[in-house]
Amino acid sequence: MRKKNQLSAYILIGIGTYFLIQQLEIPFFQQLSTWPTLLIIIGASFLLHSYLGRDYDKIFPGVVILGLGVHFHGLSTYDFWTDQWGVYCLIIGIAFLFRYQKTKLGLYPGIILTFVGLFVILTANNPIIFDSLQHTLENYWSVALIVFGFYLLFKKR
Repeated sequence: MRKKNQLSAYILIGIGTYFLIQQLEIPFFQQLSTWPTLLIIIGASFLLHSYLGRDYDKIFPGVVILGLGVHFHGLSTYDFWTDQWGVYCLIIGIAFLFRYQKTKLGLYPGIILTFVGLFVILTANNPIIFDSLQHTLENYWSVALIVFGFYLLFKKR
């Protein structure tokens, strides 16, 4: 199979399997008949293509799409699933770290976004000690992103 058709093939196989299972009406898989499952399939297809085809530029979008699919599926399925904005930082941070694993690019944004996401998620329902720090982060995180972006833009190589 040629490399340029692999990603399309993986996506078609995944979506075709999704619709076949939906037509067969298998009871266990009925809870997976949601739109987040399609995101999971597309994200997994990107990752499969990235690792099997050694096309590592698809790792980042694959992790982001898969992470969003898992998050939205968790929101619709589980009562304990959190809906904090930190989840999106965490997903993007993990995507940077996965990309860093193969390309050695994006370590610092990955670490920062992962820690910010974990911090927001873990301190959302915690004591007053974290309230002022979380309030500061919620108000000024965008300024920190802008400053860090300028740092990356103008730093000496």
